[in-house]
Amino acid sequence: MVRSTVAHVDLDAIAGNFRAISTFLAADRREVRAPDVIAVVKANAYGHGAGPVALALERAGAAMLACADIEEAIALREAGVRCRILVFGAMSVSDLAGLFEYDLVPTISTPTAAAAVEAEAARRGTRIQYHLKIDTGMHRLGFRDDQLRRTVPGLLASPHLELAAVYTHFATAEDAEHPLMTEQRAAFDRALTTLAALGAPRVARHAANSAAMLRDERVWFDAVRPGLLLYGVVPPPLATTLRVKPAMRLVSRVVATKGLRAGETVGYGARYTADVDRTVAVVPAGYADGLDLRMAGRGVVLVGGRRAPIIGSVCMDMITIDVTQAPCAPGDEAVILGRQGNEVIEVREIAASIGTIPWEILCRVGTRIERIYNSR
Repeated sequence: MVRSTVAHVDLDAIAGNFRAISTFLAADRREVRAPDVIAVVKANAYGHGAGPVALALERAGAAMLACADIEEAIALREAGVRCRILVFGAMSVSDLAGLFEYDLVPTISTPTAAAAVEAEAARRGTRIQYHLKIDTGMHRLGFRDDQLRRTVPGLLASPHLELAAVYTHFATAEDAEHPLMTEQRAAFDRALTTLAALGAPRVARHAANSAAMLRDERVWFDAVRPGLLLYGVVPPPLATTLRVKPAMRLVSRVVATKGLRAGETVGYGARYTADVDRTVAVVPAGYADGLDLRMAGRGVVLVGGRRAPIIGSVCMDMITIDVTQAPCAPGDEAVILGRQGNEVIEVREIAASIGTIPWEILCRVGTRIERIYNSR
């Protein structure tokens, strides 16, 4: 049996978005090789379901996927993914066996991680390829760009570690007014020069997430790492001529309707009081399904092709909506994200209404929500 609240995921849309990105990168680059696309499927493919999404991207032509940690990568292998998988996260405290047993590509971003991966590779008598992460101003993981002459010579000389790529990550790619992205790009260029002077081989370079890819062709390098764009969402506040299609539609059903008299309240905390007689409906989706508490009084649900405001409070398992202007009955479809008739609720709209980001909205779609995959 399937619960009333489900997420419809369009795998054809995701594959189409991958192809659209690839075409966009190849435009007007007849004499220069277009950058590769490292498809980011971390956080359960941004809530869309990592296994089915990864397989769809592999069929669409993705030569490399990227995820957050070894455990995510192993789940992809167990789902049948065969292409290369880059692991972004820190290796320092991980169980490194999975790197070797599942043919994964680690990121080495700290001296401690370098020592750990080197020791495991030496113990196994093998050599493993890795991507080297440079910290150019994000100040999370990565070798500081101004310390490379001290920190990486031993890594480059390792007999068991083979450098396959160098990358960095931008902290302010969505903010065109902030100077840090320009500063980080310059720092990355300096880091690449330093690595060459230290004897590092010429390897692939990558830096651009979805926002950076849209903002500046100079940071495309040899590969880009789109995440949000693959799922059909343009990182706000950016705009683009690149046509991508949202891949998720989150729907439920009306389970009850009732009259509300003027002066009566709805939900925990009695935060909503009816100003006049109204009709309300109950939809079985709540914060346990990933809906944000702040959607109460700010968000809407589509019923009968009309917008019905969320009132009262977002409960663990349900919400109440005002359907005075959207007549409905138990069993009618209620759309939380996506299109119904001529109306549409986009993830950027939801995020803006509650003061958060689209990434959070998608990643929080709960594990108890069934994903139903649509693909030809």
